[in-house]
Amino acid sequence: MTDIISISARRLAEYVHRSGSIDARIGSSTALLEGTRIHQAVQKNYAEGDEKEVFLERKIEVDGNHFHLEGRCDGLLRKQDQIIIDEIKSTSRSLQDIDAPSPVHLAQAAVYAWIVCEKEGLEKIDIQMTYVQTITKEEQRFIQTYTAESLRSQIEEMIRMYAPFAMLIKNLIVKRNESIQSLTFPHAEFRQGQRKFAGAVYQTINEKGKLFAQAPTGIGKTISALFPAVKSLGEAKASQLIYSTAKTITRTTAEEAFSLMADHGLNMSSVTLTAKDKICFQEKTICQKEYCEFADGHYDRINAAIMDIMENEQQMTRPVIEQYAKKHRVCPFEYSMDLSYLTDAMIGDYNYVFNPRVARKRLAGEQKRSTVLLVDEAHNLVDRARDMYSAAIQKAPFLALSKSDTAPLLKKAAKNVNRAFLDIKKKCGEHQYAMLEEIPAEWKDSLLHFYEQAEEQVKNGAADEIIIDLYFAAQRMLHVIESMDERFYVLVEKRSSDVIVKVICMDPSLFIKESTKSYRASVFFSATLAPVQYVRKMLGGESTDYGVAIPSPFNKEQIDVRIYPISTKYRDRNHTIKEIVRAIKQGVEDAEGNFIVFFPSYRYMQSAVAEFQLQVEPGRYELLIQSINMSEEEREAFLHSFKHEQRNIVAFAVMGGVFSEGIDLPGNQLSGVAVVGVGLPQLNPERDQMKKYFQQQGHNGYHYAYVYPGINKVLQAGGRLIRTETDHGILLLIDDRFQTSLYQQLLPEEWRGQKSIQNP
Repeated sequence: MTDIISISARRLAEYVHRSGSIDARIGSSTALLEGTRIHQAVQKNYAEGDEKEVFLERKIEVDGNHFHLEGRCDGLLRKQDQIIIDEIKSTSRSLQDIDAPSPVHLAQAAVYAWIVCEKEGLEKIDIQMTYVQTITKEEQRFIQTYTAESLRSQIEEMIRMYAPFAMLIKNLIVKRNESIQSLTFPHAEFRQGQRKFAGAVYQTINEKGKLFAQAPTGIGKTISALFPAVKSLGEAKASQLIYSTAKTITRTTAEEAFSLMADHGLNMSSVTLTAKDKICFQEKTICQKEYCEFADGHYDRINAAIMDIMENEQQMTRPVIEQYAKKHRVCPFEYSMDLSYLTDAMIGDYNYVFNPRVARKRLAGEQKRSTVLLVDEAHNLVDRARDMYSAAIQKAPFLALSKSDTAPLLKKAAKNVNRAFLDIKKKCGEHQYAMLEEIPAEWKDSLLHFYEQAEEQVKNGAADEIIIDLYFAAQRMLHVIESMDERFYVLVEKRSSDVIVKVICMDPSLFIKESTKSYRASVFFSATLAPVQYVRKMLGGESTDYGVAIPSPFNKEQIDVRIYPISTKYRDRNHTIKEIVRAIKQGVEDAEGNFIVFFPSYRYMQSAVAEFQLQVEPGRYELLIQSINMSEEEREAFLHSFKHEQRNIVAFAVMGGVFSEGIDLPGNQLSGVAVVGVGLPQLNPERDQMKKYFQQQGHNGYHYAYVYPGINKVLQAGGRLIRTETDHGILLLIDDRFQTSLYQQLLPEEWRGQKSIQNP
C-alpha cells in the first residue's frame, strides 16, 4: 500500500508563501485573522444553493509521492454557470490600505479551487477574497478567474517546495507511534486513584466526549492525564495534545511528565509557549524590523529554523526555543507559535485556547477535530475567562491627549471621547457607581471614531506609546461590546476627577463551551472541582458530560485538622488578630517543621506578621513573606528555601496567589498549613451584580458569586500539605464559618468532623 501524506491547505500556503519581516504595526498582513462571527455574518448573505464551511479533499501524485490535500472552504458559491471559491478574512486594517489579496490567502484558496475543478470537471473557476474590517464591518472583495490547468501547476510547485518538510513530519509520526506502542506507565505502579482517573481520560478521548474530573492533590494528576492521552495518539484516535494551564509551575510539571515518559522510550515532540513579553530578546517588545533584528526577515528564515529544531529536538522548552531562535535569527515567540501547530503536544497558558485576542487562530478544521484538550487546575479558568471577555477604559488619558501636541484629527477625537465620558459620568448621580445594561450609543461612537483616527497614526509610524496603548484599549473595548448580551453589564465608576467604564462578563460559560466544542475531546481536571453543579455550569458543561471524583488516597491519620471558631470578618479583624496569631503560633510549635500561613489579603497578612513578631522570640523562626509582584527569581528563591534541611521556616502568603496552588513541598519540606478565612472575594458592586445575575438564573447567587470561588481558594491552599502517602502534618482552619453545615459539606471528607479548638 502506497503511503499518503496529508497536508492542510492553510499549512501548505503558509509554508510556501510567507516571506519578509514581522511588522506588528496596525495595517500589516500579520493582523489579518479569521473571526468566527465575521465569517457567519458574511455567510448569512449567501444565496440559496450557495454552500458554507465546505470540507474539501483530494489526492494528488507529485514526483512519485502521494499527497492528500484537505481543508475547509469558507464559501462555495454558484452564480449561473460559474463557481466561485469565497475566502473570508477579518482584519483590523483600514480596507483602503488593502490593494491586493495576501499571497498566502490566495494560495490557500487556490488549493480549494483546484480540488473543486477536479471534482466537478471544470476548466476554470473564480476565486473571491472577502476582507472584513473587524470594527466597522465594512467589506471589500477581490475576484479573479483561474484555469484548472494553471491551478494544478501552482499546486504541484507548492507541494515540491513543501515535500521535504512533509516527509520529515511523516517520519517523525511513524517513530512516535512505534514508541507509544511499547510505552508503559512510567512509574512502578499506579497510585491509588491514578488508574481510575487515567481510565476516565482514555474513555473520554475514545468516545469523543468531555470530562470533568476532581482528582485530589498528590495522586499525580498530570501524568494520569497525559499518559492515556499519549496512548490515544499512538492509536490514531488523536493527532495532537494541548495541555492548558494557568501557572508557570504547572507547565513545568507537564514538561517533567513528558521528560519522564521520554526516559521510558517515548519519542514525541512538545513545545512550551511563553508569553511574548517574557521570551522577547529585546528590551521592549516592538515587533518591527527597524527595531528588532529577529523581526527583520523572520519569515525568510522561519522554515529552516522549524526544520532544524524538529529534526533535532523533542522537548522544546523555553531555553531550547531561545537557543534555536538565536541561531536562526527568528522571533522566539512567533517561532514557538508556529511549532505549536506541528508538534505532537503544546503546553501553554489558558490564553492560547480561550482568549479571543490571543488564541491560536490557525488551529481550525480537521486539526482541531483531532486534538485532545487537557485543562489543568480548571477551577482557575472561570475567573480567568471572565477577565478575557471583559474590558475597562478610563477617561484621564483621553483628556491628556486632547491637551497634547498631537495630530489635529486625533486630538479632536480624544476630546470627543473625554466629553462622552463626562456624559456617561452623569449616570452615577451622587453615587460612586452606576450599573447600565448597555453602552450608550454616543459613547461607543466617539470611541470608534477615536480608534479609527489612532489607527492612522499607528499605521503611519507617528504614534507614541500613549497613543498605541489607547488604540489597543479602545480596540479591546469595542470587541467586547460586540459580544454583549444579558451575561454582561456596564459599570461606570467615579474616581476623584477620573471616570472608568467597565464592560464585565459575569458568566463566561458559553464562551468556554464555544472554545472547546470542536476538539476531539476535552478534559477539565483539578483537585477542587466542587461543588460539581457550579463548576460544570461555569465551564460550559452539560449534564450529559462525563464526571468522575477520585477519592483521596490519604487517610485521616495523616492530617491533624484543627478548626478555630474565630471571626475573620473585616469588622472583627483588629479585635481577633492576637487570638488568630496565638492559634498560628501553637500550630507552628506543634508541627515542628516548616509552616505556611495563608491570608485572604496582603494587608491582613502584614498585620499578622507584625503581631507574630511580637509573640515569638526574635530569631526563633525564619520568616518568609510573600510580596506583591514578586519576580520569577524571587518566587523560586521563596520555594527553594523549603528544600534545605533543618530549616525552621514560617511563611506568610496570600490565598489564591502563586504559593497557594500548584507548588509541591513533600515530606519534611512542609509540616503545617494554616488557612485564615473562608476565601470570600471582596464585597464590591461587581460581585453583587454577579450575585443578582445568578439569582435570576435560578441559582443561589451568593454562593455562585462568593462562597464557591472562596472555598476553592481554601481547598487549594490546604492541599499544599499532604502530597505523598508518607506525608503527615497539621492543618489549621481559622474561621467560625468552617463549623457551619454549608462549609462542612464543601470540605473534603478527610477534613470534616474535626473538633473545634477554643481559646488558643
